[in-house]
Parts: sequence; structure tokens; C-alpha cells
Amino acid sequence: MEQAHSLLLNEEACNQLREHQRAEFVFEWLRFLKKLLPATDRADVKQNQKRLVEQLTAVLTSSPGPPTRLLLAQCLALVYRVGDSLTSSLTVDRCNDIIRIKDDSPSFLPTRLAAVACLGVLYEQLGRLLINSFKETVANLLKAMKSAESQGRCEIMLCIERILKGLGVSAVSCHRDIYKAARMCLTDRSMAVRCAAAKCLLELQREAVFLWSTELENVATLCFRAFEGSNYDVRVGISKLLGTLLASALEPRQAIAPRPGSKRNSLEEVMELLSSGFLRGGAGFLRASGDMLKGTSSVSRDVRVGITQVAHPPTVLPL
Repeated sequence: MEQAHSLLLNEEACNQLREHQRAEFVFEWLRFLKKLLPATDRADVKQNQKRLVEQLTAVLTSSPGPPTRLLLAQCLALVYRVGDSLTSSLTVDRCNDIIRIKDDSPSFLPTRLAAVACLGVLYEQLGRLLINSFKETVANLLKAMKSAESQGRCEIMLCIERILKGLGVSAVSCHRDIYKAARMCLTDRSMAVRCAAAKCLLELQREAVFLWSTELENVATLCFRAFEGSNYDVRVGISKLLGTLLASALEPRQAIAPRPGSKRNSLEEVMELLSSGFLRGGAGFLRASGDMLKGTSSVSRDVRVGITQVAHPPTVLPL
């Protein structure tokens, strides 16, 4: 594997290997490249950048597996950070084109997922350098999610989380659209998608004030529903999200213009919101009240455990 330890991929050595060995060779090259790029002189990276991007793009379109696509995304971002970032938009366009391709075959899925992963890391690392294309990218991702399978929905949510992290307040124009998509994913049948949606919303609430102000009760009800049938990872992710939102409602991190007749949430109101979820879950008031009158409860154990975790010390809700 020493032949894989170089700035450029040794294609001659790689082509002499069998298919499964070739994938291992590429993975080792990417692993080494991730360590090498930050320590390489910028002039050397710029000199080899065109060929390096071509080789990385070839890996992108070769149906890479999960570990490889994450390394690939990180290496692509490093190339543009260390070298010349002016052509990074071309790679973003290439990834968007791959996502737009209407090919639902299992053989093409790894390539699409790799393109999604690359977009996320590129925006996270390069941030506002890609501001001109982010609206198109977000719209493309949200459109693709409508017909994506669970793995695709999960990767898209994680990608959007990284985009939000990289762009910060500059992504405000897409906050509502992202919120609508994440709402659907938060109650997805796949637990991995729910976890990814919780992470996305957690990042979104840093700049999207409406999540912990006007939409607080709606998001809380949505979180109660998301606890239904959940596993441990989902409960931890959603309880962290809900705890953060409630804490922000109590102690806003940024000033917001008060609406006429509105007032700041008190600790009693926040705890009442949690207690109503504990008693009724995500069900409607009439249904939950009817069950309580009959002496039965439609609230599952998962919901109550999740709500208990919201107020637990590891979360951020002040008690």
C-alpha cells in the first residue's frame, strides 16, 4: 500500500489490482491524502490541483462506499481550502448534476450519496465562498428528497445540516423550506432519518428564531410524535433538540422583535408544555382527554422516557 502514499493517485498501480483491491487502494490513498494536504505547500497543491480534482471526481462517479465517500468529501474540501477555491463552484455544479440524474437503480445510489456527502462538506468547509449557488443546491436537495429512499433522506438531512453550519445566517432565505422538509423527516419510519432530522433542526435553530418563538408549540408537539416508537439514539437527539429550543425560549440568545400582545415564555409555561406532552403525547387534546377519562393512556413509554430526557442534566434546559 506504500504506492498509495502520494499526492496524486498512482493510477498505473491501481489499474493492475483486482476490483476489490482497487477499492482498498483508493481508500488508502484518500486516507493518506487527508493527512498530506494540510501539510503540503500551497504552491504544490495548486500545481497539481486540476489533475487531483479530476481523480477525486473519478472516485466520486465510481460508486464509492460509505467510508470512502466521507473521506472523498473531506479531501475535496481540503483541496479547495489549501489550493485555489475559485473552481470549487464547478465541483458543486457537478455534484448537483449527479443528484438530478433520474436513475433509481441500486448501482447508481452510491454515486448519488457520494455527491450529497461532497456537497455537505464543501459548504461546511468553504462556507460563504459558495453563497451564490446555495439556493440552487438546497432546492435541488429538497426536491431529490421527495423521491429518495431512507438512506438518501438521511444523507440529505446531514448534508443540509452541514450547509447550515457553513453558511450561518447567510442561509436565512431557505430556513422555512428546510424546516418544512425536516418536519416530515422527524417522524420518518427510519430511525436514522429521524436522528439526521433532529441534527438538522438543531443546527437550524441557531439562526432560525421562529423555531423557538412562534413555532415552539408546533415543534414541541412534533417532537412528542417523533418519540413514538423511537430508539435510544432518536430519543437522545430529539430530547437535545427540544431542550435547546425550550432553553432558547426562556433565555433568547438574540433579540427578537416582540409581536403585539406577546410575552416572553416563563419557566412555568415551558414545564407545562412538557407536562402536557407527558400526559397526552403528540395526540390531539380531545383524543387524549377521552383516554384519560376512561382511565387509559395512549401515551407510549418511549414518549415519556424521551420527555424525561429533555429535562435531564445532559440537556440544556435550565431547572
